[in-house]
Amino acid sequence: MTATSEAHTGGCQCGAVRFCVTELGRPSICHCRMCQKATAGIGGLLVLAKDLVWTRGQPKYFASSNIARRGFCGDCGTPLSYETDDGADISIVALDQPDRVPPLHQLAREARIAWVDRLASLPERSDQEMAASKVREASIISHQHPDHDTAEWKART
Repeated sequence: MTATSEAHTGGCQCGAVRFCVTELGRPSICHCRMCQKATAGIGGLLVLAKDLVWTRGQPKYFASSNIARRGFCGDCGTPLSYETDDGADISIVALDQPDRVPPLHQLAREARIAWVDRLASLPERSDQEMAASKVREASIISHQHPDHDTAEWKART
């Protein structure tokens, strides 16, 4: 992926912290143990953000090493950034449209969790299970911030 110069917005789950980036660099997935723990996932899905602007609120930070700090929402805990003296990466999945920024390379493959390669081959829910899930999902009232900027947003606690 070459750098893009279109606006990309995103933020945390509760809407307390929002950001805008107009120039993205290299999108990747980092499998290092630090990224796994920081995201509570299979790794850090990150993209270089050359002009990151926090448009609502500010993240809180955890110094995850002597060279980096990780930004997250202090209200809902959403991981948002990985920052060093060289610049900032933002979480691809914190973008409002994460499909627009697919990771193009892997970092720290030696630390990749062994079963990650098998995820795409896992069985999916049966039609009966999907139907039951749709009934339950119809009753859910989401308190999550929508995937777009809003003039105002009051996070529900």
